[in-house]
Amino acid sequence: MFDQINGLPVHALVLHAAVVFVPLLALGAVVYALVPRWRPRMGWALGLLAIIAPVTAFVTMASGTKLYNRLLDQGMSGPGKEILDDHMGFGTLTAWFTLALGVVSLVMVALTWRRGSTRLPLPGELGGAVALIVLAAVSGYFVFKTGDSGATAVWGTY
Repeated sequence: MFDQINGLPVHALVLHAAVVFVPLLALGAVVYALVPRWRPRMGWALGLLAIIAPVTAFVTMASGTKLYNRLLDQGMSGPGKEILDDHMGFGTLTAWFTLALGVVSLVMVALTWRRGSTRLPLPGELGGAVALIVLAAVSGYFVFKTGDSGATAVWGTY
C-alpha cells in the first residue's frame, strides 16, 4: 500500500504533504498559544491541522520505511545507508512529536471552546501555551532535519 504507485515511490508523492502540514500546525499552535483573542476564529483550523499533520507524518514515515526496505533489498550499503538511517531517525521523531503537538492542540481547542471563553485559568493557560510552543518548535526542528537529510540523501554527495 505504501510502496509504489505506477512505479513511483509513494514516499516521493506524500512527503510534500507533511512538509506543508507539519509547519502549518506548528505555526497555528504558536499563534493559538500566544494570541487568545484569535482562538474563536482559528480553533477549527487548528483542530483540522491537529488531525491532518500527524496523519501525513505517519503516512510519510510508513512509505519511507517501504522505500528504505526496497533500497536495502537492492543492495544499498555504505555512506548512503548511513545518511538514510539518520533520515529515518529524524522522520520517526517528526512523526511522534507532530502527534504530540496534534494531541495538545486538540486538547487546548476543546478546553477553550468548552469553557465558552478564549482563556483558561492561569495555570492551564501557561501550561498549555508552553506545551504548544515547545512541541511546535521541536516538530518544526525535526521536520527541517528530516527534509534536509532526505535532500542530502537524494541530491547531496556522499
